[in-house]
Amino acid sequence: DILYAICAPHAKTIANEGNYNNELGVPLTLARIEEDTEICITELGMRGLGQIAYLASFTKPDIGVITNVGPVHLELVETIENVARAKAELIDALPAGGIAVVPDEPLLEPYLQRPDIFVKRVAADAPLPFTPNFTARHQVANARLAAAVAECLDVPLPETLTVEFSKLREEERPLPGGGLLLNDCYNANPVSMRAALEHLAERGAGHRRVAVLGAMAELGAGSAGYHEEIGALLRELGVEHVIAVGDEARAYGGDWVATAADAAARLREQLKPGDVVLVKGSRSVGLELVAENLTA
Repeated sequence: DILYAICAPHAKTIANEGNYNNELGVPLTLARIEEDTEICITELGMRGLGQIAYLASFTKPDIGVITNVGPVHLELVETIENVARAKAELIDALPAGGIAVVPDEPLLEPYLQRPDIFVKRVAADAPLPFTPNFTARHQVANARLAAAVAECLDVPLPETLTVEFSKLREEERPLPGGGLLLNDCYNANPVSMRAALEHLAERGAGHRRVAVLGAMAELGAGSAGYHEEIGALLRELGVEHVIAVGDEARAYGGDWVATAADAAARLREQLKPGDVVLVKGSRSVGLELVAENLTA
């Protein structure tokens, strides 16, 4: 979304829609390429070893971007080191002369030693060359990477940048009584959950902050520990009210319910004027129902 917003004013650009990041969605994006298309941005989803390699085999990227390495899909790949290995399949797929744009991440270094590609490392504290319409720290980190890609493409960077994020990803909607909905229920893992909660803490300063949080899926044997860490973070950040949805979400503390429908009903009962509400969880929990119920 960020890279598209930078490139689209200057070049004919297409980008994948929604969650079109797998063996079905990626070809649909590629099928939209026309003779005069200059830039195609497509996300390659990683759920296990070999998936990115397969998607890249027909995508044939010239520039590969890795945004982060963290505990995602551990049920399938078991370790964070294997997450790095799986994501690095994108680096392996680059042609001679290709460009890898990556964060400063030690786990990626073994895969960045190819002498025939250019590696652009982006520091976590690199200055952002434009003013965006968002403040969430993890999206600012993504914006640094997007700016680096634009520079590689010789696309001019704007002074200010307005990004319209994909549906269910950091959507902001006003609520009655001066409140605000942060709808980020597209998916969740420990990295994105932490980022979303830190953003809630900052965005909701001066208001009662409410977190409706679903369980995080596919975390393997360490799942309970990751959920407990999120519970500890909620207490550390001082989030005033928590509604936890699903069995593993009990570790978050707060008010526990079994289903998204239960969460929607509970939130309706407990919502107060001026509340800032974050809705986030793995897609399998179905928390879009909560967000839709709030704004209907």
